[in-house]
This record gives sequence, C-alpha cells and structure tokens, in this order.
Amino acid sequence: MSGSRYLFSNGILSHTLDVPPVKLFLEAHPGAYTTSRTHNNASCLLFWERHMKRLSESVQILSNLAPQLLFKSNNATSLLPLIPNFPVRQPALHKLVDDSLGKVLPIALKERVDSVELAITTLVSGNLKELNTYVPPQFGIRENGAHLAVGGYGRNVAAAKYSDWVRIRKTLEKLRPPSVTELLLSNDGNQILEGCVTNFFVVCRKDSGSDDGNVPYDYGNKNNFEVQTAPINDGVLPGIIRQLVLEVCRNEGIPFREVAPSWSKHEIWEEAFITSSLRLLQHVDSIQVPTEWQSAHSKTWKDISWTKKQFQVGGPGMITTLIQVK
Repeated sequence: MSGSRYLFSNGILSHTLDVPPVKLFLEAHPGAYTTSRTHNNASCLLFWERHMKRLSESVQILSNLAPQLLFKSNNATSLLPLIPNFPVRQPALHKLVDDSLGKVLPIALKERVDSVELAITTLVSGNLKELNTYVPPQFGIRENGAHLAVGGYGRNVAAAKYSDWVRIRKTLEKLRPPSVTELLLSNDGNQILEGCVTNFFVVCRKDSGSDDGNVPYDYGNKNNFEVQTAPINDGVLPGIIRQLVLEVCRNEGIPFREVAPSWSKHEIWEEAFITSSLRLLQHVDSIQVPTEWQSAHSKTWKDISWTKKQFQVGGPGMITTLIQVK
C-alpha cells in the first residue's frame, strides 16, 4: 500500500525510510492487533472505542489460550507468571494506545498529501507496545466489486486478532488466482466462514411459499431475502463492521441469520459482500470454489479446477446497497 508510514514504538518515532510496510511489520512481531482508519478528512477515528475493546479482548484471549502468539520468546510458557501484570484491562490499554497515538498522529496529519485518510494499525505484545500509522490511498465507496475464491482452512483462536495470522495468510497465496482479491476460508469446502482479512456475507432468496412456478418472485421486497454470515462460534473473527452490519439488519428489519453460507446452495445467493475496518463494505462480483476440495491444498491455483458464481454486473444489489448507505 502506497503512502507515508510512521511507527511509534517504546517512545521512539520512526519515519518512512525506516518503517516497513504494515504486512511485513506484523509478520515480524507477535501480538494482538487492530486496524482502524480516519474519516471525514481525518477529523475522527472510525469506531475507535470498539477497536480498543476488541484489542483488549484479543490480548486477554491470547494470554489465556495461546501466549506464544502474544509474547516474543522461544519459550512462551516461561512468561506465563508475568501475564497477570500485563495491561489487558481496557482502560489501561486504551490509555497506552492513546498516549502513543497522540505523539504520532499530529505528525502524520501534518505531512499527509492531498487530504487522504489515514490507516492506523496498533500492535500490542509482551515485549512491544507498537503503533504503526501509515497513509493509504484515498478511501471511499469502491466502484469495483470483489472477486473471491475459497482456498484456505479456518483460523485457530479466531476470537482474537493476532499478527501471526499475517504469516499464515502468506502461505495461502499459492491458492489465490491473480484475478482474485480475497481468499475465503472453509474447513470443508462447503460451509464458508470468512475471508483472510474480511467477514463474508451472502444475501439469499427465501422460499416464496408458492408451488406455482408462474408466480413472479418479488425482488423488490426485502422480506423475501435473508442475510447470512458465519457465527462467531464457527471460528470467525468478531469483526467490528460485521457487528455493525448485523445491527443495521436488525434496525432496518432486514431478515438475517448467523449461519455459515453453504456453497451447495449458491444458486439462491443473489448478492454477496465482504466487510473490514478498511474496506468497510464492498460488494462481490464473483466467487469461485475448487471442484476437488481435499486435493486443492497440495496444489497451486493453476492446477486447480474451479467452479464459479457470477453476481449481477453494475454494482451492489438492493440489500447490499441498503446496508451500505446506513
């Protein structure tokens, strides 16, 4: 991602020439992280309180279930006695991050070009308290839809967002065709969980309740559709935008169900979209799935036979648009 980068770590500010791209930075350091962005000409941080809450929860989960993903040590178990003193309480962590942000954000704002928005990645580990802030391309509603492919197994300790997942994602790249913008995860090739860096939603047709094949389907009625996304218990990341989408559906009376979308029922999928703190909500143009799931992971994308679903051309559908504008 192009643009200037700034890193504030342990009281030291580094500038672009000394700061690696955020992907490489996360690959090199263990810990819990979250990524947010500014909005409205960098006048505010989007959903900052929610990001701090998730960061605190991720640190707590990793410290209890997978300390090796949080602490930089060859023997993570040796650090377990120190974990109770680690600042996992949300107010303490919030203050730590805000103090760092207050030192680096004014510099990033002063030196940004053409009033672009900022992306802010915060990493917390047992040895580091890192803040990596960089300037990405201009944000906004994307005209182009996403092209997805199912190509990886679900993540471990999905309830927490941790930097080691960046390294794991890198190993999945051999399965990603060049035209695909995001890989989706599934444990069986049918139940789709989420994307590598996004949550995944489909909009399905509901049964019309009529046996008369001549009765036209009312595509303009939102009650004839159902939004589906995998539940947290299936092992997906509890994304902030994911939760906001569910809240919008509830407030707007859009039927939804937390269930992993099944590829075997893709003929009733009318729309699909992905969400993340940087993308916000992006509609999907196409999804492809290996015809042979079990053997796919030993191959590269060129050796895989794919089955593809193409959605409507011309932008997001009715339900996706309704959720997007809210």
